[in-house]
Amino acid sequence: MSGEWLYFPVVGILAGLGAGMFGIGGGFIIVAALSVLFAQAGIGPGRVMHIAIGTSLASIVLTSVSSLLAHHRRGAVLWPVVRLMVPGIVVGTLMGAWLAGVMSTNSLRVVFGALAVVAAVQIGFDLRPAATRTLPGRFGMNAAGLAIGAVSALAGIGGGAACNPFLLWCNVRIHNSVATAAACGLPVALAGTLGFVWFGWGSDGLPRFSSGYVYWPAVAGIASTSVLFAPVGAALAHALPVLVLRRAFAVLLSFIGLRMCLGFF
Repeated sequence: MSGEWLYFPVVGILAGLGAGMFGIGGGFIIVAALSVLFAQAGIGPGRVMHIAIGTSLASIVLTSVSSLLAHHRRGAVLWPVVRLMVPGIVVGTLMGAWLAGVMSTNSLRVVFGALAVVAAVQIGFDLRPAATRTLPGRFGMNAAGLAIGAVSALAGIGGGAACNPFLLWCNVRIHNSVATAAACGLPVALAGTLGFVWFGWGSDGLPRFSSGYVYWPAVAGIASTSVLFAPVGAALAHALPVLVLRRAFAVLLSFIGLRMCLGFF
């Protein structure tokens, strides 16, 4: 890497604003931006997406802690639900990290792009599943956590994008759903970081100052600003026209997703 490291704080600002305004999207921005920066820096094309996803998950750790504490202070986190889901989330995230490690960077790019388009549709149309059931038992909660962790690891995103719709579907009130999904984002980020470090250890084509598929200078640069700008994004969400913001961000995510699927990033 040369001057590209100067862009990492800017990526953190954009990711923090996106996460604060919409609750999801920070990881999508990070992975897309890093895939471009790493490619420009000359990192081997067979490792670009792996490092972008692993680095994204590591940079989300501090943001997840900040978000979790904010929701916990308001008493909105359903901790018994979190405890039931965490074992499945950890196992699923590690499985997703392993699967990402054996996939080609082109396959990862397509998976990421497809998930970005799905998230864009969800955000743009404010889609929420109908609350048609109650929370399942321990086995069902672990199975849900397994799927949430695996999807999050493959896309380099926090668990909120997948966890929140599941909780809403299970008739959890919206403010509790958002807070609990935010709490589930921390084990996703921690397990994902560990998994991408472990499964990427000793791989060829890795840049200096990386551990496996996690590039620490990018983690530091992104986290230093994303934590500061996530509250700014939350404040903007209350001050600006939400519908316009959601649709604009959905268009951006769709653009990112489609270009990823077509191999233009």
